[in-house]
Amino acid sequence: MWFYKHQALAVLLSCGTGLASADVIHLKDQAAITGKILAEKTDAVVVDVGYTVLLVPRGSIANVVKADAPAPAPEQSVVPPSLPATVNAAPQFYYSDTHAAPAQDVSSLVKQIGESVVQVRTPEGLGSGFVINADGYLITNFHVIEGETEISVEVYHQSGDQLDRQTFKEVRIVAINKFHDLALLKIEDKSAPKFKYTSLGSSDALNVGDAVFAIGSPLGLERTVTSGILSTKTRQMEGELYLQTSAQINPGNSGGPLFNLAGEVVGVTNMKITMGEGLGFAIPVELVKNFLDHRDAFAYSTDNPNNAYRYLDPPSRTFKKALAQ
Repeated sequence: MWFYKHQALAVLLSCGTGLASADVIHLKDQAAITGKILAEKTDAVVVDVGYTVLLVPRGSIANVVKADAPAPAPEQSVVPPSLPATVNAAPQFYYSDTHAAPAQDVSSLVKQIGESVVQVRTPEGLGSGFVINADGYLITNFHVIEGETEISVEVYHQSGDQLDRQTFKEVRIVAINKFHDLALLKIEDKSAPKFKYTSLGSSDALNVGDAVFAIGSPLGLERTVTSGILSTKTRQMEGELYLQTSAQINPGNSGGPLFNLAGEVVGVTNMKITMGEGLGFAIPVELVKNFLDHRDAFAYSTDNPNNAYRYLDPPSRTFKKALAQ
């Protein structure tokens, strides 16, 4: 099915269309689709190109220009200047700059992005996490919240040279992927402000030997910063590929971010080898993006909290009987 869609898309891009006053969907590979948008879903856009209807995945779309929308002035930016450009399937759900940001020193970056790193607490222990948008959505490890529903999140606000701790106790599990050890949470306290958030980078763009650093709560010591290098990009463990880093990782760091020197998240720290030092591991951020882009498929259900996927309810007997008639 996906092959067919991509074939149709390739034919459309090579032939083009001659529709006047049509909507234009600009794709990330510099191509464009011209037609009439019939529906806009969270994961795809449905567009009529004249001879067929295409379902264009959001992950392939750079931006959409509608026929009735005024064209922006040359000096205008289609992205608010205070936010980095979005490249994910759900616009403005998480952020990722498409342009390579300049490298900075770790001290400066910690001051800029430190507030986006949080501590995740449950009755059985604690871990770390990081906020991905201003509405309080955050990423942590699945094993940090596994089997738990009573979750609190501690956020640290910079006030001059001091850090003010604020605890939020209305935390909802939105989605889980136990196979990649990821969980998406949301802070829902009525008193919650708009949160500072991180930008997701690319672990594919990293080179072995590049400097990286982690922020988390190892052994409960919140706001701990450790730095090191990327030791390898493809360490295979239990059938999965991890980033290996010399940055110190300890229990409590789980779910926290591994940053590059542009201040972008390139991985989610989740384990270490206990018999050695400087042998920490992180989940590549590309898996995080895939998890977020398809979060509806991983939606958490209180009816079956151990199931990482959401399935449609089976047809009822009445419905089956109606089909048979």
